[in-house]
Amino acid sequence: MTGFFDLAGRGSTVGREARGALATFLTMAYILVANPAILSAAGVPVDAAVAATALTAGLASILMGLGANVPIALAPGMGLNAFVAFQAAPAAGSWQGAMGLIVLDGVVVLACVLLGLREAVARAIPIDLRRAIGVGIGLFIVFLGLVQAQIVVVPASTVAALSQNPGLTLPPVSGGDWAQPGPLIAIVGFIAGACLLALGRAGAMLAAIAVSALLALQTGHMAWSGALVAWPRFDTLFQADVRAALDWRLMPLLFSLVLVDFFDTVGTVTAIGEAAGLTGPDGMMPRLKQALAIDALAAVIGGVSGASSATAYVESAAGVAEGARTGLHSVFVGLLFLASMVLAPIAAAVPAVATAPALILTGLLMCRDIGRIDAARLDTAIPAFLTVILVPLTYSISHGIGAGFVAYVAIKALTGRIREVHPLMAVSAAAFTLFFALA
Repeated sequence: MTGFFDLAGRGSTVGREARGALATFLTMAYILVANPAILSAAGVPVDAAVAATALTAGLASILMGLGANVPIALAPGMGLNAFVAFQAAPAAGSWQGAMGLIVLDGVVVLACVLLGLREAVARAIPIDLRRAIGVGIGLFIVFLGLVQAQIVVVPASTVAALSQNPGLTLPPVSGGDWAQPGPLIAIVGFIAGACLLALGRAGAMLAAIAVSALLALQTGHMAWSGALVAWPRFDTLFQADVRAALDWRLMPLLFSLVLVDFFDTVGTVTAIGEAAGLTGPDGMMPRLKQALAIDALAAVIGGVSGASSATAYVESAAGVAEGARTGLHSVFVGLLFLASMVLAPIAAAVPAVATAPALILTGLLMCRDIGRIDAARLDTAIPAFLTVILVPLTYSISHGIGAGFVAYVAIKALTGRIREVHPLMAVSAAAFTLFFALA
């Protein structure tokens, strides 16, 4: 393992990779519950969806570790699964047709990788925009953690009022109820992890999760049935209906899927590579093409297994924060997911409030690059700021990236400096403009 994954060359050890993998897995384990719950709205059997989710995450993460040697884990993507359940499945007439659309999405993106287009676009992004993507994703992770911790909530009164009058100006989020155990459980774990980080001690993320999990267990907020194993069902395997997905009326949906998949991973890979210190002088990670190709193949695996599109997870930053630097981390994460096919009750028992502190701390660490953005160059700094702020506020990496791209090209064009824009950036901005118009 030391030789294959170049552990010595990257300053890591087997133990450090394993510790990082456990941190990543625990922050991602919620997908074993969340993905089946969302897909059930499209008619996907819940028990089979749990097994399909674990199988997809396991295979995709192992492929990433072995094929690209990067500390990036994959699993069915949040947002993409909602797209499948609430848009693609009704339009296609069945969840099988929606999964066929996911398979086509993976094939199209894989073709873009093999043609060199996806890597070329990644290299065409100005370095300050790439840094902004990483910072925006960091804030996104912080926001996810705050929501999971119930420190930030969507007021029910706001939802009710907006349903009656969409034109009202009301706060989209507000502070949670600190009289409830959830925020207190998360904040205690956060402080424990923050203290270890400040002292430079290893295991900070795991300690944050462990402290919060123990508090959750003591206060009765760890939902566990007591079962240790649940034998997997694979009813959704090979049920994707690609023929139904080839209906021309579904092409706008396919375009949206491809665009989101295309840029979500570019942003995630850039951010994780930067956080792990794996980027070169050009700001790009080694073996980028292999990582992007495996990510595209993971979408196909997700569609074939009936688990929705698999994608690179920003939660991998939790493992990087624990010292993971190689693909061995991803292999370990994959093995943990494969084990969770039968150990799903244990994996799902760790509540969201217990993993929230690790997400918040990880996101904060990723935000450190904001100081490296050249604020004096406003033609780049303004689009960078839009990216940073809109990734978390739109709850979408792709929407934030798209806004930054469109603003960057528009500012350059309107100030007479269009020649400074790489042609692929101009094409990407045009594609995002069309995406926003269709959305």
